[in-house]
Amino acid sequence: MNSHQKVIVVSGCTKGIGRAICNHFAANGFSIVGYARSNADVSEMQNALQKQYPKQQFYLTATDASNKKEVLAFATFVQSKFLHVDVLVNNAGVFLPGSILEEKDGTLETLIETNVYSAYYLTKALHKNIKRNIFNICSIASLQAYPAGASYTISKFALLGFSKQLREELMHSNIKVTSVMPGAVLTNSWSGTDLPESRFIQSVDIGKMIYSVYELSEGAVVEELLIRPQLGDI
Repeated sequence: MNSHQKVIVVSGCTKGIGRAICNHFAANGFSIVGYARSNADVSEMQNALQKQYPKQQFYLTATDASNKKEVLAFATFVQSKFLHVDVLVNNAGVFLPGSILEEKDGTLETLIETNVYSAYYLTKALHKNIKRNIFNICSIASLQAYPAGASYTISKFALLGFSKQLREELMHSNIKVTSVMPGAVLTNSWSGTDLPESRFIQSVDIGKMIYSVYELSEGAVVEELLIRPQLGDI
């Protein structure tokens, strides 16, 4: 184990925001431990990163964010590779549109388990290893309900509450906690849309912003990072 290597842990690491974060931190010399659900996606990204940055360490594994045992096993995997974690990004999540009164039974459970419990259990398991920053990828939906938001909005409100509580508890441990609340980001969730690319936030924008927050001096923390498309919410 290398105790001096800069390390970032990212859940939901292979697509969209998670991948952009990994790419930006890798470009700045970080080793990465991450997970996503798909074995194929994990393998593809592992190979791509290792090819581009052959001197850095990348450990990506398939994990189901909605499964507590798998999330805890991933935490153990992280600890087996590195003694410390500089940055933890709780990004894993799923979006299922609908209305509360009409969505299928079990939708709320799926979204809470994936969007909230995954962050809760991973953070608790790794908190003694974390040295600097925790970023929780919340949403505009953490602040305001919107049509077809349903259980997704409920889960993102809960994730913001978790993040605020974590900030309060870790304030004197010199661990910074940031709630990241993006508006519409051009990811797979918007596949098939007729809207132009310029109408969305780009995933790379989120990666850049998170790295900028990481670079702040020791005495400063961005508690909430709100990012919207230039022309407003979609």
